[in-house]
Amino acid sequence: MQLVILAVGQKMPSWVENGFGEYAKRMPPECKITLKEIRATDRTGGKPAAIAMLLERERIEAAIPKGARIVVLDERGKDLTTLELSQKLTQWQQDGRDVAFVIGGADGLDTEFKAKADDLIRISSLTLPHGMVRVLLAEQLYRAWTITQNHPYHRS
Repeated sequence: MQLVILAVGQKMPSWVENGFGEYAKRMPPECKITLKEIRATDRTGGKPAAIAMLLERERIEAAIPKGARIVVLDERGKDLTTLELSQKLTQWQQDGRDVAFVIGGADGLDTEFKAKADDLIRISSLTLPHGMVRVLLAEQLYRAWTITQNHPYHRS
């Protein structure tokens, strides 16, 4: 199973790339994390948010691995503990499908796209920079994986 993070936005600061890379490299080959950056829609000229999200949706859908479980990160998604995420990770591994985590752009994600997702989860109730969400998601996936391996990284 591969974990693919599809994130709208490019050209992140080096601390985002370094943070994400640190956790991605810790994952084993059978549960590898990869990142696919999706070009954000240029909003100059007053393009409406709905149009921007629709165009981003098309790029996201084209980048999702065939047959992957789609997990959307959304502020209204289910609030999981790290232990619950580790349980989901175990279920996903047993399912055998790749998992695509989708982080929307500045305007969020298209409503219809979110409705078709397999899961909606949230990283935090706080408003976070999109780059930081990549790092936090990678860290939590690593932490969840360590729990599945009975590693002492997690303290419960």
